[in-house]
Amino acid sequence: MTDTQTLRDAAMKNKAWPYEEARRLLKRRKPEGEPVVFETGYGPSGLPHIGTFTEVLRTTMVRHAYEELTGGAPTRLIAFSDDMDGLRKVPDNVPNKEMLAEHLGKPLSRIPNPFDSDHESFAAHNNAMLRQFLDDYGFDYEFVSASDKYNLGGFDEALKNVLRRNQDILDIMLPTLREERRATYSPILPVSPSTGRVLQVPVEVVDADAGTIAFEDEDGSRVEQSALGGNAKCQWKVDWAMRWVALGVDYEMYGKDLTDSGVQSGRIAKVLGGRKPEGKIYEMFL
Repeated sequence: MTDTQTLRDAAMKNKAWPYEEARRLLKRRKPEGEPVVFETGYGPSGLPHIGTFTEVLRTTMVRHAYEELTGGAPTRLIAFSDDMDGLRKVPDNVPNKEMLAEHLGKPLSRIPNPFDSDHESFAAHNNAMLRQFLDDYGFDYEFVSASDKYNLGGFDEALKNVLRRNQDILDIMLPTLREERRATYSPILPVSPSTGRVLQVPVEVVDADAGTIAFEDEDGSRVEQSALGGNAKCQWKVDWAMRWVALGVDYEMYGKDLTDSGVQSGRIAKVLGGRKPEGKIYEMFL
């Protein structure tokens, strides 16, 4: 018996939770030679911390278990940065708070860098800290930026798909929201052409195939513009689902606080023609 087969047999019998998770992944059939995609998420409105580390570590443990179970089947681990999100509040542990306050609501990647570093934006600095953090611990991963995907057109086709299924997504999400939130909810969040802020406003789908939307800007004017090329992003639960489908994610774990989000995003992923990844829901102290 080869060493690989011995390791594989031992892995199949292992009762540790990473192996239990990996065995569930075996049922997720993919074309031969196509890698199984693991994903972790990072919100660069703050610096990476122990929670960031443990999420990547836990996912890496499942990835290694899967590779042992399969005798070395190809895998990828994506460390995804949500740097297209609008800045909701100024963090307590950053310099130049007054400057950051002037850019509330703008995508994190379009806010000036408040730190004494050469990075071009607030998000770029924090993303660099994340990568250095993960590199220092020797993690094997691929860094993916939401802003790059949105701005450079990597999510354009996925966005068109969201626009085509706009009503189906609303049918999933609206019953889960309070009445006042329903009035402003949209699966797509446009970026204001006048202020640069990510807007929480109702959006009309003008032409889904062209990616054209219309909405009321902050000054009350009606704007018709493309949602593509970084002019819009998806609402949180829609964004998560869209990303799963666009990137072909097979496994992502998340904390118990996101249980409901995972359910709704899973339903949206199905509407978009994909499927929810496998993944463990963990307690916040795990």
